[in-house]
Parts: sequence; structure tokens; C-alpha cells
Amino acid sequence: MDYLPIFVGCTAAAVVLQAGILVAMYLAVRQSTSRMEALSSEVKTKILPAAELAHSMLMEFRPQLESIISNVNESSGMVRAQMERLDATISDVIDRTRLQVIRADEFVSRTMDRVEHTTDVMHETVVSPVRQMSGLIHGVSAAFEFLFAGRRRERNHMTVPQDEMFI
Repeated sequence: MDYLPIFVGCTAAAVVLQAGILVAMYLAVRQSTSRMEALSSEVKTKILPAAELAHSMLMEFRPQLESIISNVNESSGMVRAQMERLDATISDVIDRTRLQVIRADEFVSRTMDRVEHTTDVMHETVVSPVRQMSGLIHGVSAAFEFLFAGRRRERNHMTVPQDEMFI
């Protein structure tokens, strides 16, 4: 069997197919070119004047923008310096406050120690002798009551039976 005519036929068909694809690509490129030309003329008439206007405005406002940027840079530097000063001041205030709190704590502790010491001294010098005197006075008054109550009992001669005493 001779395969050569089959291969030649397949090759011819492939070449014809490629030629058709190339013709279709040529027509598509030509159509795209015409569209691009139409778009290009539209860009030239509408977009270019707007771009030129924007460019001229940018050129006109450029010195003002540079001035604004330099002012913002200076302001941010000043704000940074002020914040550093404020931070240092707040740190100083916090340190001083901490020191005053420590002093107040020591003062309160010393005062409480002195109050406790004073209370102990008052107890030893005043309260304890007063209690002793009070006990002594109660003892003496109990003795007098016993002595005077004994004479009254002798006068009344009331005797209580032993059984009735524990009711």
C-alpha cells in the first residue's frame, strides 16, 4: 500500500487550513486597526485636552504643593519635639508623684507607730493604774459592805434555813 498520496493529501489540507487561519487573522488585524484608529482619534479629541489641562494644573500648583509638603514636614518635626518634651515632663511628674507617695507612706507608718507607742504608754501609765485603783476601791467597798451588812444581820437575826438557800 502506498501511503504517500495520503500524507500529501493531509499535508495539503493542513496547508489550506493554515492559509484560511492566516486570512482570518489578517481580516481581524485589519478590523482591529480600523477600530484603533477610530479610538485614537477619539483619544486625541477628548482625552488629550483633559490630560494637558491636568498637566498644566499640576505645573501651576506644584510650588504650592511643595510649600505645603515642607510645612507639613516642619510641623511634624515641631510636634515630635513637643511630644518628647511632654513625655519628659510626664515622666518627671510621675517620678515626683511616686516619691511623694513613698514619703506619705513613711509618714503614715511613723505616725501609726507613734500612736501605737502612745497607746501602750497610756495603757501602762494611766489605764492600768486606774484599773488597779478601781479594783482596790471595789475590794474596800466590798469589805465595808460586808462589815456593815454583818452588823445589820446581827440586829435582824434573820436566819435562812440551809435548805431554802439553794432553790
